[in-house]
Amino acid sequence: MQYLVSVIHDSREPSSVEAEAAEQAAIDVFNERLRAEGHWVFAGGLGVPDNATVLDNRGEAAVVTDGPFVETKEFLVGFWIIDAPDLDVALKLGAEGSKACNRKIEVRPFL
Repeated sequence: MQYLVSVIHDSREPSSVEAEAAEQAAIDVFNERLRAEGHWVFAGGLGVPDNATVLDNRGEAAVVTDGPFVETKEFLVGFWIIDAPDLDVALKLGAEGSKACNRKIEVRPFL
């Protein structure tokens, strides 16, 4: 089964250069482990919500809005798509990903 592992950040303040480098190194190690153990499907980081564009084409014409679709202190900064045999394994990997990137994680199965 595949799971979306969302990385949630709660600050718009940039990390120090040292902290950012350490986090990236830990993420690289975690990514390599996911690959080696066959859990890796895909992963990516995201820009800040201020750079987002929201499209709503449910009406007569598409409405285009700059910025995030919700106002919140927390926002999605990255994700992994992993393959795991069950939720317990996905949660264990999510906990390890949280430690690696030093952020909260949400694990959600694909339908």
